[in-house]
Amino acid sequence: MDEHVIEALGKAKIIIRDGKIVSLGEPMIKYCPLFHKYRGIKELNKKTIRENIEFRIRDFGMCTPERELRMRDFLSFGVSEIISTLLEEDLIDCAVMVCEGAGTVLITEPEFAQGVGGRISGVIKTSPIKRIIKELGEENVLEPKTGRIDQSMGVKKALNQGYNSIAVTVADAEDAVKIRELGGRVYIFAVHLTGITRKEAETFFQNADIITSCASKHIRHIGDEKALFKAGYSIPIYAATKAGEKFIKKRIEKIGGLKEKKNPPLPYPLI
Repeated sequence: MDEHVIEALGKAKIIIRDGKIVSLGEPMIKYCPLFHKYRGIKELNKKTIRENIEFRIRDFGMCTPERELRMRDFLSFGVSEIISTLLEEDLIDCAVMVCEGAGTVLITEPEFAQGVGGRISGVIKTSPIKRIIKELGEENVLEPKTGRIDQSMGVKKALNQGYNSIAVTVADAEDAVKIRELGGRVYIFAVHLTGITRKEAETFFQNADIITSCASKHIRHIGDEKALFKAGYSIPIYAATKAGEKFIKKRIEKIGGLKEKKNPPLPYPLI
C-alpha cells in the first residue's frame, strides 16, 4: 500500500495515501514564524495545515511519483541548507537523510540534500515509490523494497561504501547515541525536536554536533547555556561541538552574514 506518515506544521501527524490526505492530527503548537514568513500562515490549525499539505502535493509532488527532488536553497538557514553547503564545499562527502518514498538515503549532491530535506521536516514512515528511488539511485537507498527509515543503519551503509566524512539527520535521541558509538567522522544534525523531553534534549547536546531548536523550550534553555555557538533568532540553531560551530559559520559566510533582527517572533507555545 502507498502510505506515508509525516509530522509537519507544528508536528501534526498526517497520513497521505495515493496523493491524498486520509488523516490529519492536531498540531502541537499554534504559531510558527517560518510558516508565517514564507507561506503567510498566521495560525496552525487543521484547515491551514490541510491547505499547506495539499499545496505541497500539487507544487512539488510530495509523497507521489511526481516528486521533484532537486532544489536550490530555500531558507537562508536550516539544516538542509547547511548540509548542502558542506557537500558543495567538500567538507563532507555524504549525507544520510530521510526522503518519503525511499526512507533512509545516502546523498552526495547538494541539490538533492536541499530537495529532500528542505521540503519536509519529519517523515515517520513511508512506502517505496519506484521513481523516487530510481532518481536517488537504488544503491543509495537503505532498503529499496521497504522504504525503511533507520539512520544508524544508513550511517553503517555509508561507512561500508567508503564514505569518510558523513552528516546524518536524526530526530530521535537514542539514534544519536547509537550513531555516536559507531565512531568515524560522522556529524550528527538533530532535527524535528518540538515537544521533546528535557532528558532527550540533554542527550542531543551530549551526542549531536548541530541542534535545531524548533519549538522546544528545553533545547533553547540548554542551548543558550551550553552551546559553543548559536545562529538565528526566531528558531535558533546551536552548535554543540567545534565541528558544528565550523559548519554553521561556513553557511553564514556563504550567505554573506546574518542580519540582526529586532524583536524576532518566536513559535507559540514553546513546549
